[in-house]
Amino acid sequence: MLRLCQRTRLAGTDCALGVEARSRAPMSDDTAAEPFYREAVERLERTRMKLELARTQLAYGEWLRRGHRPGDARQQLRAAYETFDAAGASFLAARARREVLATGGTLPRAKDRLVVELTAQETVVTRLASEGRTNREIATQLFLSPHTVDFHLRKVHRKLDVRSRGQLTRSLIDRVSGPAPE
Repeated sequence: MLRLCQRTRLAGTDCALGVEARSRAPMSDDTAAEPFYREAVERLERTRMKLELARTQLAYGEWLRRGHRPGDARQQLRAAYETFDAAGASFLAARARREVLATGGTLPRAKDRLVVELTAQETVVTRLASEGRTNREIATQLFLSPHTVDFHLRKVHRKLDVRSRGQLTRSLIDRVSGPAPE
């Protein structure tokens, strides 16, 4: 911790000092931890380091939940979830989601959103897959490799929160926002 403090003090930026405050919080007793978490959130909110802010909100929210403060925890955890989800950090988004649910809160799943944005290529590949075509058939039609088709489908599955090709129904595809296939 001493080396971290020396380096963050040298840098003197809100980002560095926010990370330092976040690092001090779990090592402090319960009465001293909260001011460190608050300082970390305040400093990181002034930076462009949104994932560092979300990591701090997640840690702070988990700490608040363990301290039997579910309402306060939910606010931090939802903010962390939204940032992680938007950034595609699915592991951390899932962790934040579980924590929100543990506080008694709810969050919309990706499939519950009104619109999911797909790239033009993802839209075309998804529509063809929903029609029952194989990766090889899609690849041939679009002049792509089957590996590239698989890559696009995995991204679409994550964005739409589906686990199989069978779940890519026409009604699901209608919810996506993307350029119309040519």
